[in-house]
Amino acid sequence: MSKEKHVSETPATQLLKQRRIPYSEHPYEYVEHGGARESARQLGVDPHQVAKTLIMEDEHARPLVVVMHGDMEVSTKNLARQIGAKKVAPCSPETAQRNSGYMVGGTSPFATRKKMPVWFESTLLDYEVIYLNGGRRGYLIGIAPGALAKVLDAKPVNVGLPKD
Repeated sequence: MSKEKHVSETPATQLLKQRRIPYSEHPYEYVEHGGARESARQLGVDPHQVAKTLIMEDEHARPLVVVMHGDMEVSTKNLARQIGAKKVAPCSPETAQRNSGYMVGGTSPFATRKKMPVWFESTLLDYEVIYLNGGRRGYLIGIAPGALAKVLDAKPVNVGLPKD
């Protein structure tokens, strides 16, 4: 009997199991600053189909989550305009970790420590499955992008910019 590599649960996968949301597990070798491109390369998937979870804040330091294609950047100016904020900027790694409860590089949009509004790039819905962090470094989950809206009440935005 061959054994698959066991991956222990995270708060994100526990939430998905509770809600009966199907997902697949995709462990990979974490590389510091490798990001979505490196995980996509290791898993043999399109980097545009791998989503990154970013913790940002508005002008009042209210945190929010943005889920973006791994090979794109967020136009914070467009994001602010679309969500009705004056300004949006990335949080410091320490603030992001405090708000999400996850280590930077292992942030999932699911089961964050602090309840935050979630926004996702609308073109993620073009895929049947997207790959995003499952709550630890070196661990992606494959999930239907509609689950973001269903589980997190996430709202679509159009704020992606090509990455240099």
